[in-house]
Amino acid sequence: MPVVREAVVDGLFYPAAPAALRAQIVDHLAGVGVGVGVGVGVGVGVGAGDGAEHSAPKLLITPHAGYEYCGAVAAHAYALLRRGRAHEISRVVMLGPAHRLALDGLAAPCAEAFETPLGRVTLDCAALSSLDELPQVKRSDRAHEREHSLEVQLPFLQTLLGSSFTLVPLVVGVTDPEAVAQVLERVWGGDETLIVISSDFSHYLPYEQAQAIDRATAQRILALTATLSAHEACGASAINGALLAARRHGLVPRLLDLRNSGDTAGDRLRVVGYGAIVFEEPAQ
Repeated sequence: MPVVREAVVDGLFYPAAPAALRAQIVDHLAGVGVGVGVGVGVGVGVGAGDGAEHSAPKLLITPHAGYEYCGAVAAHAYALLRRGRAHEISRVVMLGPAHRLALDGLAAPCAEAFETPLGRVTLDCAALSSLDELPQVKRSDRAHEREHSLEVQLPFLQTLLGSSFTLVPLVVGVTDPEAVAQVLERVWGGDETLIVISSDFSHYLPYEQAQAIDRATAQRILALTATLSAHEACGASAINGALLAARRHGLVPRLLDLRNSGDTAGDRLRVVGYGAIVFEEPAQ
């Protein structure tokens, strides 16, 4: 029997019942249509419904809060998997920040599968083994055990890709961008590999202050400026490394949505920022 990392935030961040979970995801995806894109008052980037032709996504930045807060924003990134070469995706490399455990470097699991209410996702054990020789990567099921930043992405992927993909999950702690970029280069792959960086933006600021900071953060990501700090994005270490790799591979970033919990399901006194950004090959 494979060692399985079981879901821990089902019923908290997203529904525990498979039918309700799938219905919520489908509802969020249905909200991504023509003219739906960058959130209220943001005014940067290009929305999902811009009408232009785009290549299939190679790298996504998506949020990881409860679905009632960030699901509509994350859906703008995942909706891109419904078109283009998305059917070719057979592996997802996923990086998210460590919230529950102090961690230096990156942690790969020893488990062989991750489970959500929608089923099990098999890990790409060969890809994970290829990272073992890197000094910044360690094996730790404990780092993954209570971590939500990766788990909440999986039901979106399972809904859109079915059971036809394997997973390379990595929790990112304190590390420099080059160390993360080196890891991504090892598992970059081709059209079959999608990279997902899980990160929220600013945390617990008043609404208008959060808008201004998140706007500036999005602009820096779009400029491929790999110097974000943790107060701008909890996944800053993963994002910075991904920006280095994206720059080297000539990817072009595009802002799909930028809002916060005050726009979705919360009050505006202390909000959390959410962004959806895609990185694509240059248009032919």
